[in-house]
Amino acid sequence: MKRYHLRIAGKSCEPHSGSWFESQNPYTGESWAEIPRGDARDADAAARAAHQALTSGPWADMTPTQRGVLMRRLGDLIARDAASLAATEVRDNGKLLAEMQGQLNYIPQWFYYYGGLADKVQGSTLPLDKKGYFAFTRHEPVGVVAAITPWNSPLLLLAWKIAPALAAGCTIVVKPSEFTSASTLEFAELFDEAGFPPGVFNVVTGFGAEVGASLVEHPLVSKISFTGSDSTGRLINEKAGRLLKHTAMELGGKSPNIVFEDADIDQAVFGAISGIFAATGQTCIAGSRLLVQESVHDRVVEELLAVARTARMGDPMQPDTQVGPVTTPPQYQKVLQYIDIARAEGATVALGGGKGTAPECGNGWFVQPTIFTGVTNDMRIAQEEVFGPVLSVIRFKDEEDALRIANDVRFGLAAAVWTKDIGRAIRMSEKLQAGTVWVNTYRAVSFMAPFGGYKDSGLGRENGMDAVREYLQTKSVWINSGAATGNPFVLR
Repeated sequence: MKRYHLRIAGKSCEPHSGSWFESQNPYTGESWAEIPRGDARDADAAARAAHQALTSGPWADMTPTQRGVLMRRLGDLIARDAASLAATEVRDNGKLLAEMQGQLNYIPQWFYYYGGLADKVQGSTLPLDKKGYFAFTRHEPVGVVAAITPWNSPLLLLAWKIAPALAAGCTIVVKPSEFTSASTLEFAELFDEAGFPPGVFNVVTGFGAEVGASLVEHPLVSKISFTGSDSTGRLINEKAGRLLKHTAMELGGKSPNIVFEDADIDQAVFGAISGIFAATGQTCIAGSRLLVQESVHDRVVEELLAVARTARMGDPMQPDTQVGPVTTPPQYQKVLQYIDIARAEGATVALGGGKGTAPECGNGWFVQPTIFTGVTNDMRIAQEEVFGPVLSVIRFKDEEDALRIANDVRFGLAAAVWTKDIGRAIRMSEKLQAGTVWVNTYRAVSFMAPFGGYKDSGLGRENGMDAVREYLQTKSVWINSGAATGNPFVLR
């Protein structure tokens, strides 16, 4: 097995614990790599290295234009190594090679885009109501950022955090998921090749209680950017709040995918498939609630079942595989438990409903693509995030009923509307409580488009120009250009 090392201050190093843990391939169930088990001492070393890089040395002295040059160079290196990084991610998280290769091919765009934005961050002069003063604003890096990333799309979601953070001038410590750390450790090596100064980008692998908690509480860490479950996000946000740290939280979802009777049904069915069975349903934006207008409900379900039955499970490295394994054993068990819960609640299993046991599934952690009909929105299967290939089909009467059902959930990350009526599309997009609303499409993202959640789906925004602001703090500068001093005991 390949043994990896931590990356701190531009160097590969062994963990203070002297321990490694094994990473398993979700398709074979076998261990394939050894990941260093970092602890609070490693987190401290990384935070100190990041703080030193932030406050002294080459990175602190670089102009925004120079930072942008390094970022674009990093994008070129990611493009060069996209195939090998994608293969590592497939071995680590079991998602389709086609999916991960597509992500890796796209990731350089984040560094090109934000590399270009690095020297476009501008303050402004301020009109004042007081004579004899000149005032302006500066936008400065918020500080050391702890980026805590999930296991479903490790490098893509990491890019969403670190590209704007680097453009803002921040330095970074990454704590990747203990289930999928290998690609992040390989990715870290590209920073040295790109010419980034030591300490700008650091990676400490390990477990949440030993590394993540230490980074959240570290006095030199100014911001925590987290993607993951809402339960973990709440704990992190509570700790950060007590310490008055900045946070960005991209949490769970229970997204409604809404099909009206005037929709292009064939396209809507493909959108529903994409929304829940792509990436084995292991995505925060999964369209896990399919809301279908009563007049076309039976037709949509019939076509949905016909397409879903053809989905090919198997080796995620093979180009004809469409549904891969669940990434982790705990998640595998969780998905199966939710299937049992749905049955107990009275939902009807229209497709799947169990483990994937076909020969092509090997020894992997496969769950059959599963569709439940007869679901009502008060069922747990319709309210709680499953994070697997499990779809709940819910009937609705009209536009008002669709909005009521769609918004009647504590999450608000994404939603989709399928209709040919532009007026309806606009009305729905205005009233849906979600950070992203797609019309006649699903799972479309871009480095240019802000992404984030309403309600329990998170805080802050990633991607687009909004994301750079998440890593900046504003300073007002006042210059006396001739005002009289006046009474020193009175507010100017």
